[in-house]
Amino acid sequence: MQRHRWIRFGIVSITVVLLAAAPLSAAEATWKVGLAKANITPGKPIWLAGYGSRDHGCEGTLHDLWIKVLALESADGQRAVVLTSDLLGFPRNMHERICAELKTRCNLEPAQVMLNASHTHSAPVLRDALYDIYPLDDEQRALIEEYSAELEKLVVETIEKALAEPTPATLWAGEGTVDFAVNRRNNPVAQVIEARKKGEPLVGPVDHDVPVLAARGPDDALRAVVFGYACHGTTLSFYRSSGDYAGFAQIALEEDNPDTLAMFYAGCGADQNPLPRRSVARCGKYGFALAEAVEQVLDKKKAMRPIAPKLQTALEFVDLDFEKPLSREDLEAAVKKGSYWGRRGKRLLEKLDRGESLPTSYPYPVQVWKLGDDQLWITLGGEVVVDYSLRFKSTYGPQTWVAGYTNDVMSYIPSHRVWEEGGYESSAFFVYGQPADRWAPDIEDRIAAAVQRLVEKLK
Repeated sequence: MQRHRWIRFGIVSITVVLLAAAPLSAAEATWKVGLAKANITPGKPIWLAGYGSRDHGCEGTLHDLWIKVLALESADGQRAVVLTSDLLGFPRNMHERICAELKTRCNLEPAQVMLNASHTHSAPVLRDALYDIYPLDDEQRALIEEYSAELEKLVVETIEKALAEPTPATLWAGEGTVDFAVNRRNNPVAQVIEARKKGEPLVGPVDHDVPVLAARGPDDALRAVVFGYACHGTTLSFYRSSGDYAGFAQIALEEDNPDTLAMFYAGCGADQNPLPRRSVARCGKYGFALAEAVEQVLDKKKAMRPIAPKLQTALEFVDLDFEKPLSREDLEAAVKKGSYWGRRGKRLLEKLDRGESLPTSYPYPVQVWKLGDDQLWITLGGEVVVDYSLRFKSTYGPQTWVAGYTNDVMSYIPSHRVWEEGGYESSAFFVYGQPADRWAPDIEDRIAAAVQRLVEKLK
């Protein structure tokens, strides 16, 4: 087993010995799945991503960080891989490098690759991701570059491992629910605590669904469970690495289901927080509640939908315009302001001084998979607010799965409602260093149109 300096343990292949298993029917046996995981816990005091208030590197580990892979192969040989990760988000440069390697080494197209991040705020900073919000010195930048390069290699190797060992399986779909996610735009923390004590409803749109994809072997044993939830990974804010509530949920599921790979993906939770928060006890409580919601779906296997062994994948990069690119005067004023804005202003002014132009739009990833005859799985880049999930479920059916934080995390993605209301999720471009302060007002329409094109392509 190859070991990486930065990664605590190497790739772990997940295998299940099938003894005296009853044969599957021809209809059931035609999915094949492969599983693998790798530990990506940092071994050095690298800066942790997500909070601009941090002022030094990692101080230890609450629990290990992982990447996990489910490789799928349909009856006609179509393949795709789902990778989930205890990370804040994959930046575009890493997605491009990983996909290029997978094309060369595995003959996978980008549409066949789903790279999701849990958006935990207790994982390492990655290359060229949110650099402007951290006061990084040259030493920290070198550590981040080294970790990112090792992570890219390990992602490709782990996917290769999963693809190399496919075995017959059945796939099942279902949905549960858990209610700890709160719309943070509408519910101050103190009001949440009081409302929960009194049993009063909270306000603002939420998505409390828990999509569940189960892979079972020929003996009906659970081999993998992929589940999602629309909520920020921000219960914890200390200096130890962890997967936050999603990490606790995966640990609980794997402890209760030996020889099973538990994989979490983040939904459209950019405006959703786990409230109240800021304690390990609360983090564990939310994680265990999420795990219990998944267990309830698995326990009702007869109610889960069998997924026929058919697979289609599609990906489009849609240009999203910026409302008003920043001028040199804007950047000079930002430098004087200091902090996040100053670092962004200085970096972009240096680009202008080199004779480079600032982009006026961004290539935004929209991906749609169809599993079986009718299970849609829509993935979107960036920090996507909950309105997108609610819209696509209304359009394509309540059993539609929608993920954010997939393939690229470049900024918040407001709906038209949030864009009109304003606030942090509408204009937090300075956090990600984009050369503007807002998206153009047609952002939701462009994304929805791209989703529609891809759904129609997979009919």
